[in-house]
Amino acid sequence: MWAYESVFYQIYPLGFCGAPFENDGILEHRILKVLDWIPHMQKLGINAVYFSPVFESDTHGYNTRDYTKIDVRLGTNEDFKKVCEALHVAGIKVVLDGVFNHVGRGFPQFRDVVERREASPYTGWFSRIDFGGNSPYNDGLWYEGWEGNYDLVKLNLRNEEVIGHIFNAVEGWIREFDIDGLRLDVAYCLDRDFLRRLREFTDSKKQDFFLLGEVLHGEYGRMLNEMHLHSLTNYQCYKGLHSAINSCNMFEIIHSLMRLFGPEDWTVCRGAHLLSFADNHDVSRIATILQDKNCLPLLYALVFGMPGIPCVYYGSEWGATGDKAQGDPSLRPSFDAPEWNTLTDYIAALAKAKRESRALNYGGMRNVLLTNRQCIFERRCDDERVMVAINIDSNLYMAHFDAGCGTAVDLITGKPHDFGGGSELAPYTAYFWLMER
Repeated sequence: MWAYESVFYQIYPLGFCGAPFENDGILEHRILKVLDWIPHMQKLGINAVYFSPVFESDTHGYNTRDYTKIDVRLGTNEDFKKVCEALHVAGIKVVLDGVFNHVGRGFPQFRDVVERREASPYTGWFSRIDFGGNSPYNDGLWYEGWEGNYDLVKLNLRNEEVIGHIFNAVEGWIREFDIDGLRLDVAYCLDRDFLRRLREFTDSKKQDFFLLGEVLHGEYGRMLNEMHLHSLTNYQCYKGLHSAINSCNMFEIIHSLMRLFGPEDWTVCRGAHLLSFADNHDVSRIATILQDKNCLPLLYALVFGMPGIPCVYYGSEWGATGDKAQGDPSLRPSFDAPEWNTLTDYIAALAKAKRESRALNYGGMRNVLLTNRQCIFERRCDDERVMVAINIDSNLYMAHFDAGCGTAVDLITGKPHDFGGGSELAPYTAYFWLMER
C-alpha cells in the first residue's frame, strides 16, 4: 500500500484559500492557489495530500450540500481537476475528506423533507425524522443532528438510496479527479456494514485505494478490523506527544507507543499504520501548545520516528501558531505564500529519512532506553535497523546501551556514529541511526 510509505500534507481548502465562512454563492477560482504550493510540497518531501472538504457546503465544508460539485467558493470541478492532475504529475497522491455521516441543512433532499414533510420521497434518507417534534431551527419536525449539532443532519446509512447516492459520488471522484483515497470524517459514528460495503466498492474501482478513518478513542487494532479500513487517526498518541515533552515525562509517550506497537503479545496495533500528526484543523497548532520551542523539531522527530504515517498540517512546518480557544478559523488561516526556515529544513530531512527507510515504514518498535528527558527506541524490519534517540533536555546526556553493533550513520545528518564508550546525546537533539549490518 503506497500510503504506508508516504508523508502526508493536510490542507483545509476553505481556510487555505481564504474563502468566506458563509457560502455566498459567488464563484471564485481559489483552489488554483494549491498549484503555487506544489514546489513547496515537493521540497518538503510530501508525496500525498489530504484535502479537508472541497465539495459544496453551507459553511465550513462538513455540512455538505452537493457531493458532486466543488464548492463555488473554491472554484469549479475543472479547476480541481487541474489541481489533482498537477499533484499527480508531481508524484503526489490525492486523498479527499469523505463526509458521509451527515450533510448540511442545504442538502436538497433534506430541504425537500422540510418543505413537503410526509409527502417527500426522501424521509427515509435521514436518521429518525419525527414530524411530531421540532428542531432548534423551528422546522416543524425533529431530526437527529450529529452530536447535537443541528446544522449537521445525520444520514441513514442503512438506506439503499443513500448508499447508492454516496457510492455514485465516490465513483465520480475517482473518474473525474483520479483520487487515491478517502479520509472518513467521524468514522467512529459510521455504520459498520456501510464501511464494509464502501471498502468492497472502492477496492473494485481502483487498486490500492486508501481508506483512513477519523477516530479518537478505543481499541485501534479491533477497530481497524471491524471498520474494514487501512488506517486510523492516532489521537491516542497525539496528546502524548506534546504532553510528554511539556511535562518532561517521556515515559508517557513511549508507554503509549509500546502499548500500540511494541513486541509484547498484548500489543494492540502491531504492524498497523496509523496516521501520526502533531496537529490538524481541529486542534491548536503545536507551536502554540509546546512550551519549550527548542523541542519543536524533537516532537516532529517523534512523529516521523514512531510507527505510522506522518502527516504535516499546512503552515505548521515553519511553526505557524493558532489557538483552538480563539475559534476554528484561527486554526485554518490563509497564508500568502509558503515559508521556509530551519524547522522546515529539519522536517524535510525527516521526510527523506522516512521515505527511504524500510524500517521506519514497516518496522516494529522496541524500547531501548528511557528516562524523563531522553528516549531511545529501535525500529527493525528484515535486515534493517534504525535507532531513534531523542534528548529534550538542555544538557548533554551520555547514553549507555547495547547497540548490537559498533557503528551507524545518522539518516538526518549523514554523519557516522561510533557506539564505543557510550553515545553522547547533545542538548535538544534527535538522531536517526541506521545501524550497520
